[in-house]
Amino acid sequence: MLTLRKSSERGHADHGWLKSFHSFSFAEYFDPQHMGWGNLRVINEDRIAPGTGFGTHGHRDMEIISYVLSGNLAHQDSMGNVKGIPPGDVQRMSAGSGVQHSEFNHAPQQVTHFFQIWIEPNVRGIAPSYEQVTVPTAEKRGQLARIAGPQQASVRIHADAALYAGMFDGQESAQLTLQAGRRGYVHLVRGALRVNGRALQAGDALLLADEPAIQIDQGQDAEVLVFDLAN
Repeated sequence: MLTLRKSSERGHADHGWLKSFHSFSFAEYFDPQHMGWGNLRVINEDRIAPGTGFGTHGHRDMEIISYVLSGNLAHQDSMGNVKGIPPGDVQRMSAGSGVQHSEFNHAPQQVTHFFQIWIEPNVRGIAPSYEQVTVPTAEKRGQLARIAGPQQASVRIHADAALYAGMFDGQESAQLTLQAGRRGYVHLVRGALRVNGRALQAGDALLLADEPAIQIDQGQDAEVLVFDLAN
């Protein structure tokens, strides 16, 4: 089963300092038909205005991934991490038994554009932890780089899920096999792309169930996030 979710169908919030698109129900956006997909709970596309950001707030029992497209995301947390997250880095925070953090855009002139992703963990109450790794563009060029997963990934998440990132143009293509009973989710970050024969534009997503594979081709300056998820 293939379900195309157009960019325009997402929830949208404009707080002035923050402009956000919500693929699933989040904060004041509630849609009972879109509460998540498999164990993927949140995928927000956020743009933070210069000199603003999210004040200190708490999370628990959630795997949180940040993927920055432009600008720089300043992160500070109760574990003592003070980091800047530039484009090309993937950041993972396991909230576990509880963590406080803040996220800011300290640049005076540039908007920070990033994706905030929440995946439900398969263990609860663990000690919170943090990981941040640079993923070179060459590892994503014309292929899917496994940037988050329980093993053999750039960062480790405590969840039955894997996240891939890829960049495709022209004749470049890739395929990801899905085991029986798994779900797939493809979110096109930018550009244009064909996934399992369906044409996607920036902001579109394709939800897959009972499909043997995810086939990616016909990219036009495309950057894509691909999830392999528990049912």
